[in-house]
Amino acid sequence: MRVLVQRSVNSSVSVAGEITGKINKGLVLFVGFTLDDSENEINYLVNKILNLRIFDDENGIMNKSILDVSGEILSVSQFTLYADTKKGNRPSYCKALSSIKAIKLYKIFNEKLGEYVHVETGVFGAEMMVNIKNDGPVTIMLEKEKNHD
Repeated sequence: MRVLVQRSVNSSVSVAGEITGKINKGLVLFVGFTLDDSENEINYLVNKILNLRIFDDENGIMNKSILDVSGEILSVSQFTLYADTKKGNRPSYCKALSSIKAIKLYKIFNEKLGEYVHVETGVFGAEMMVNIKNDGPVTIMLEKEKNHD
């Protein structure tokens, strides 16, 4: 499981010209799943995201979490996080989890985050337009692999 985290001033996602999710201060998450991902990876990354200290404190030091700043989350599914570009110029996505399995994990992931912060989403599998006003910019890749704690 991979999650690309971007600190945001405000962001939105739309499908066919209609906004499906919109946040003010918070995090934009691009979320991808790979083969054999489970709730173990989800639990690890939800905890990491909620406690990641990437918001400025009163001294301008990144020392506060999304919980500390009462931020919101815009979660966008993105299988392309598992693009393999080692051979040729056309990415392979064979390491990305099938959409039938991934949508279940994506829903669980958003529900778990939603227990602590307000979560907005795009539409799983749809062509989406994402408008991000990145704050900083701050962009961090998080990953939970099976063989690491």
